[in-house]
Amino acid sequence: MNNYEKVLVALRRVIRATDLHSKRLSKNAGLTGPQLLIMRTIRDLGEVTIGTIADKVSLSQATVTTILDRLEHRNLVYRVRSTQDKRKVHAHLTEDGADILARAPEPLQEEFIGKFQSLHEWEQSMIIASLQRVANMMDADDIDASPVLDVGAVLREDGWKETKKKAGA
Repeated sequence: MNNYEKVLVALRRVIRATDLHSKRLSKNAGLTGPQLLIMRTIRDLGEVTIGTIADKVSLSQATVTTILDRLEHRNLVYRVRSTQDKRKVHAHLTEDGADILARAPEPLQEEFIGKFQSLHEWEQSMIIASLQRVANMMDADDIDASPVLDVGAVLREDGWKETKKKAGA
């Protein structure tokens, strides 16, 4: 196997692992990766604004709002306007949301983060540089991406439109 084939196989394995985890999450909890992260953020922070959620999960406020709309429609979260500052809206988990969250598998990136952080700093730097170079070689420098490991879900929930606009489409 040529070196470029080894790289392509490794990339495909990463994509496949992400896809399999995403399917397991959808099957077991009926959630996408970004939905899980947003619900976990709400659980962990309590009464939280959409802006704070967006910052914590590295998604735009528009994307978080769209995801919250879907979660609210499923009665997994609810939003309440602040009584102290009418401009702010706080998100909360419902009892159903807390139950689903308790049964949901951990996000894929949590296991990755633990393993990555256990590497020596030089190994981390090498991986970062290599992956940035691969992204550059695939003309992916200008594609908007967040550290949410999920196949397609972020794109389906508004990210694709943003990416197309940034890429000039």
